[in-house]
Amino acid sequence: MQSSYTINDVKQIIHAAGDVVSHAAISILLTDSRRISNPACCLFFALGGRRDGHEFIADAYTAGVRNFVVSRQQDTIMPDANFLIVADVLSALQLLAAHHRKQYHLEVIGITGSNGKTIVKEWLYQLMSPEKNIVRNPKSYNSQIGVPLSVWQINQTHNLGIFEAGISTTGEMDRLEAVIRPTIGVLTHIGTAHDEGFSSAEEKLSEKLKLFKNCSQLIYNYDVLLDHKDELKTRHCFSWSRKFNQADLYVFSETTISGKYYMRAIYQEQEVECLLPYRDEASVENAIVCWATMLAMGYSPADADDRIERLAAVSMRLELKHGINDCSVIDDSYNSDIQSLEIALNFLNQQNQHQKKTLILSDIYQSGLQQDALYRQVAQMVSTKQVDRFIGVGTFLQQFKNDFNLPQMHFYADTAALLKDLNKLHLQGETILIKGSRSFGFEKISRALVQKAHETVLEINLNTLLNNLNFYKAKVKPGVKIMAMVKAFSYGSGTFEVANMLQYNRVDYLAVAYTDEGVELRENGITLPVMVLNPEPESYDKLVAYKLEPAIYSFSLLDEFVKFAQDEDVMNYPVHLKIDSGMHRVGFEAFEVETLCDLLEVNPYIRVQSVYSHLVASDAEQHDLFTMQQISIFEKAFKQIEDALGYTVIKHISNTSGITRWPNAQYDMVRLGIGLYGVDAAIPREESGLQPVATLKTTVSQVKKIPAAETIGYNRNGSLKADGKIATVRIGYADGYLRAFGNGVGRMLVNGKPVPTVGNITMDMCMLDVSSVEVKEGDEVIVFNDQQRIEELALQIGTIPYEILTNISQRVKRVYFYE
Repeated sequence: MQSSYTINDVKQIIHAAGDVVSHAAISILLTDSRRISNPACCLFFALGGRRDGHEFIADAYTAGVRNFVVSRQQDTIMPDANFLIVADVLSALQLLAAHHRKQYHLEVIGITGSNGKTIVKEWLYQLMSPEKNIVRNPKSYNSQIGVPLSVWQINQTHNLGIFEAGISTTGEMDRLEAVIRPTIGVLTHIGTAHDEGFSSAEEKLSEKLKLFKNCSQLIYNYDVLLDHKDELKTRHCFSWSRKFNQADLYVFSETTISGKYYMRAIYQEQEVECLLPYRDEASVENAIVCWATMLAMGYSPADADDRIERLAAVSMRLELKHGINDCSVIDDSYNSDIQSLEIALNFLNQQNQHQKKTLILSDIYQSGLQQDALYRQVAQMVSTKQVDRFIGVGTFLQQFKNDFNLPQMHFYADTAALLKDLNKLHLQGETILIKGSRSFGFEKISRALVQKAHETVLEINLNTLLNNLNFYKAKVKPGVKIMAMVKAFSYGSGTFEVANMLQYNRVDYLAVAYTDEGVELRENGITLPVMVLNPEPESYDKLVAYKLEPAIYSFSLLDEFVKFAQDEDVMNYPVHLKIDSGMHRVGFEAFEVETLCDLLEVNPYIRVQSVYSHLVASDAEQHDLFTMQQISIFEKAFKQIEDALGYTVIKHISNTSGITRWPNAQYDMVRLGIGLYGVDAAIPREESGLQPVATLKTTVSQVKKIPAAETIGYNRNGSLKADGKIATVRIGYADGYLRAFGNGVGRMLVNGKPVPTVGNITMDMCMLDVSSVEVKEGDEVIVFNDQQRIEELALQIGTIPYEILTNISQRVKRVYFYE
């Protein structure tokens, strides 16, 4: 059963002003006008930020929402809407969720740390759900907004809450603690994540510990809090350690047995054991946290061991992949609950590359709702999200199929029945969301629908891309537009997949290099304005047909476009004028601007949308005088042009590094390029909130023992200094791993350890010296990620990160992740 409050109740709880003009029962808290379901029950919070939530009240009202929490009176008349006026909208959201939490006296586990919060939360859910009805954050909703939305889910059927809390600076945890009010605290791994928001690691740890200030019990790593004993005196603590036998759970032996991780420990003066189906360090530490939590909560060592051995991998990310028959596949094969279903459907709605949207859904377990109420809610949500085809799998979905009313519907008793019928469904040119509870084995459906490709994969984290976008949004002055560069296959990262995310998050412009790139965006549902940096006269017909806007940088290009417009009777077509302020690549030079103005004054065929230039060395302090000279030349040019035109145009000269180093040159718009993908030469890495969006990974195809005397690879260039072993991996220069990385220049990560290349890089493969690493065929190998960054690879071969990214071949499969 969903939470429900009258609008008058809400007004009183959040201490709001304003008149209530119509009765309403509130059960859904809404912070995004693009994610509306059951609008009559929604309460929209107009949150602040670079995009002021008040700007989207009209959109929400048009969609049927009639209840709003705002920080100022609205000018637009909406006679049947309730406006609750507060000083701080975010505080009001948290206050309402905190009030709701106080209505329930269930046990609540609060989790925080630098890493592992979501995995520990999901594993505890797996471990305790047999006897508990658990409410938890959907996916990683652990922010100042995500936590109250998560806590709002609590209802009378729940007897355990598990909520994670993430913070990025001081003062945030006190607010989250008031919302969660945990009775049991769990501290996960403490690392360097979000260090930039705190003056020191000690300050960050102290802030995180504030989540536990009212807990009756705390589970933590004994090693980490050795210097915080005074802060622990007021509560019952359960500690674990892999070093100190003073801990309540002392893990003294760790080894691998038949591919599983076997741990022995001392607990209550007895030896206990635990077998884990994962061997990587992060999983081992997260499992020990779960082991300690179970013991602290009264589970027997035998039960804990039995359940931990059966832990299933946690996939918190939606994977967007290229599918068969020109389909796009969103894979969420291991997770199905009502909250994560809504998140997945929102992501499905972001995809514009196909008109048709299909949902393959299994029965939902552990919802806390009666089955009839649950599936009515699912049916309403699916209908609201405008799914075209619904494929239900499971006996409950079959039982309640009459609740669904969609253009196309198919119901199957189990996964095997769907797989048998899959070809008859004729899935073609559509976006398919696969959403299933783990027991249904929907990974078989995913394998059937996803295009096969070799095992070298470039993973793109769309959440990280969004975080990087927001990093720059915070640096841009109010009213300044953002043009995102998606040329060259979005710097190797994809086309519509990246553009969809940027469009959904309301950048103002996109830029591509050539007309064909813009056409591909248009054919995949991108409606944002698109500037074409290098238009070719032969493609002017396509450019106009697809409403793309050319950059004009020479008189010949201008003459040819105007002639085309005359011939085709095209009037006032938007163009962008490029000024050469010192790059000396393309553009009108300063002495040509006066002539240009003469041609623009009486030209009805074009309308100048923007005037722009390009900074040569905005990241380099030693060239700052030259940058100032460029800015001066640019200012003079655009003032001449605006005077001649008689109207103002968009002005832009700042690239990624210019955004942060030259705020006075932001003008009307900035062009964000490689910074979106996590690289900005103007910002020291330790001071940056940017993160790499891409991970390039491959696998080991074979492992060989090689004597020191033997040579390895073409031209016999490679050898080992001593007897050892090499691993051949499935990546070569045809994939974009350049020959320059050969013969020990390049490094890859094998089971977390850097190992050098051996011999020449070949077309499809290369060899690594793995003499010091435990490795077997099929193991994952990382070429670059957030630990081994592309900047380091660029340094290895004396190039720039742009070249590393854009060289990745199209035959390398792209997989897009979204949490």
